[in-house]
Amino acid sequence: MLAILLVLLVILLLFGGGFALHLLWWIAIALLVVWLLGFLFRSGSGSRWYRW
Repeated sequence: MLAILLVLLVILLLFGGGFALHLLWWIAIALLVVWLLGFLFRSGSGSRWYRW
């Protein structure tokens, strides 16, 4: 019985982790696109539209 519970717990963790990692990849891609657009469309004076 304990082995079945451990297997179910591992499956649940892997499924949850996989979903969270998939979501984090999409967020990272979106932030990369915004960052690249910031380089492409910045003003010629060299000032940045962000503070970091």
